[in-house]
Amino acid sequence: MAKERGVIMPIIRNFLNSITPRVNRRRLIGEDRNGTKYYEDLNAQNRRGRSFEPKDPENFEVEIPAEWEAWLRYRRSERPTDEEIQQNFEIIMMKKKNAAELEIKYSAEKGVKVDDNLPKEKLSFPTYEEYKNFGQNYKPKSDN
Repeated sequence: MAKERGVIMPIIRNFLNSITPRVNRRRLIGEDRNGTKYYEDLNAQNRRGRSFEPKDPENFEVEIPAEWEAWLRYRRSERPTDEEIQQNFEIIMMKKKNAAELEIKYSAEKGVKVDDNLPKEKLSFPTYEEYKNFGQNYKPKSDN
């Protein structure tokens, strides 16, 4: 009789667990400067418990900061600190500023304006000057 009870009780327990509603026990871990919220599910197993909710759910091209992405992918165990995020943001802004200054400096040396390097229109494929007028003088052969 004890063997039967050992088989029946797990079946009953699994059945009851399957029909009872599961309470989502997500805990808010943090928020980035874009308004994206990061959560950790306390009931999750096998590294599936970290998730995020973008501020605008319709925008699929939201950019996730590197620190938060590392946390989401379990490359780091602790959430990024606010000081770390601020320091990395300042480094990114400094790099952008330095790149703009270098662009102006090198364009002045070459005698080219910075605006001349930017594409006038966004094309879906590359165009080459040597092929731009290719086939303009084509005339089909006559069947005479």
